[in-house]
Amino acid sequence: MAEHDREEALGKIVDARLTKRLLAYLRPYKWRVIGSILLSMLASTMALAQPLLIVRAIDHTIPNRDTVELVYIFTAFALLMAVEYVGQYSYILLVNSTGQHAMYDLRVELFGHLQKLSLSFFDRNPVGRLMTRVTGDIEVLNEMFSQGVTVIFGSLFLLFGILVLLFTLNFKMTLLALAIVPFVLVISRYFRIWSRDGFRAVRTRIARLNTYLQENVAGLQTVQVFVREERNLRRFRELNKDHYDANIQTIVAFSIFFPAVEIVSALGIALILWYGGIQVFAGAVTLGVMVAFIEYLMKFFQPLRELSAQYGTLQSAMASSERIFRLMDEPISIPDPDEPYRADKVGGHVAFDRVSFAYNPDDEVLCDVSFSVSPGERVAFVGATGAGKTTIMSLLCRFYDVTGGKIEVDGVDIRGWDKKWLRSHIAIVLQDVFLFSGSVIDNVTLGEPEMTRESVQNVCDELGIATFIEKLPEGYDTVLGERGRSLSVGERQLISFARALMHDPSILVLDEATANVDTQTERVIQAALSRLTEGRTSLIVAHRLSTIKNCDRIIVLNKGRIMETGTHEELLALEGLYYRLYELQYKEQETVA
Repeated sequence: MAEHDREEALGKIVDARLTKRLLAYLRPYKWRVIGSILLSMLASTMALAQPLLIVRAIDHTIPNRDTVELVYIFTAFALLMAVEYVGQYSYILLVNSTGQHAMYDLRVELFGHLQKLSLSFFDRNPVGRLMTRVTGDIEVLNEMFSQGVTVIFGSLFLLFGILVLLFTLNFKMTLLALAIVPFVLVISRYFRIWSRDGFRAVRTRIARLNTYLQENVAGLQTVQVFVREERNLRRFRELNKDHYDANIQTIVAFSIFFPAVEIVSALGIALILWYGGIQVFAGAVTLGVMVAFIEYLMKFFQPLRELSAQYGTLQSAMASSERIFRLMDEPISIPDPDEPYRADKVGGHVAFDRVSFAYNPDDEVLCDVSFSVSPGERVAFVGATGAGKTTIMSLLCRFYDVTGGKIEVDGVDIRGWDKKWLRSHIAIVLQDVFLFSGSVIDNVTLGEPEMTRESVQNVCDELGIATFIEKLPEGYDTVLGERGRSLSVGERQLISFARALMHDPSILVLDEATANVDTQTERVIQAALSRLTEGRTSLIVAHRLSTIKNCDRIIVLNKGRIMETGTHEELLALEGLYYRLYELQYKEQETVA
């Protein structure tokens, strides 16, 4: 909630720094923007010329019964309207497409930046809020790009043109008409103050709503198991009501503002009717001039309303842009070095040298951890929950950077490696497998074009999982549901094994990879692992004795420190921590096996 409250304080009416950054996304499309402004000016010019024809018709053509000139005026009026229509059509088409181009670029840049951020950032920020940034906030900016920027130019041009023509037609009536403008400005000022908090609140409430919705959909199974539906629904109603109230605030502001401006503008027109009528009676002003004057005056209030309405767009855009740019300015805490190291071949030698790490400054997870793994060696990590096993795997993949010591791969500190290059030689299989909503073959290859169907089938045959895949409705082309929910937990892990081994890694990381696999499936995996880990450095976190016993060495962790190292038999002979773990957890598995 503190983070949400901090967001509510964001947003200025117009922030020059943010505006400059936003307009930078229009720079590649400057000719489109210029074209949009010119088209807007063209349409406005055509609209401004039409009342002049009315003046000519009422004051000259009709009194003189000049039918030929009347036809010319009618034709000219029709042409002006046609050009205005074409200009408006082209303007709307061009300005909206330009806005979409700019938002496409911004959305791609934002998504690319999100992918570069470390896992620690996502530990702190809910997915629902990030989704709001990429979708809702960018859509607000799209509205500003598509309507705000060019509408402001067009409205200002129209206002200036109308004022020039009004003063040209009658100086005194123009001054009288402008007497009501201060009232419009006062109404606009109160509208801006009233709507400002509403626009901020809407963006904040929708972020809360999306965050809560995403969490509940992702954790729906837990919600249903613990019968939390009604309680969660009540909470959702509260959040939804907050969002509703924030929207109502902006709706009420608009519903008062526009009628108020209409009333003031109607009073202004009535004032001109009264004063202009007297001038017509006195012969100081012609009837045609007064009709044109009223026509221009009606047009005059339209851009005033549009400019005031654009305040809401700008206010909302400033708040959204500040949140977006704060996300884009989030530093990449795990950067590549200036001259990243790459090797043609990764041997797979891994060394932890006095490594310490803490997710939070006062809560050290690893303390002075040192060990080395030779190329092709299989090392298991065991220990109680929270001992630091998974953290070791995350640090090796450089999802986080160590807070003390160093980790080396082939004698080079991993902070000196090209991050993507290093990760491309490491395959990781987690207990909580993530599958994408594509086909089986897409999930195994992850879209790598050089990986053929035949090579995928060979890997699956080697793993012994080809039979189960071929039994799926469309075999390798079966489209899996979101996160692969159409498969069992064990089947999803088998797919992830195929994915990892398909990429032929030099270093294989298995983090509880066989935790949710039944005994029969485990035998298949164990047989495959014994072949496929050959020649690969393998770091394995496991609770299954069969997986641990097949490793060359076992490292026993406790509270972030290495307590014992050795083979299964050596550690049992020590009768230390591993022996106690064996008695508590593993002995029963050996009996069952």
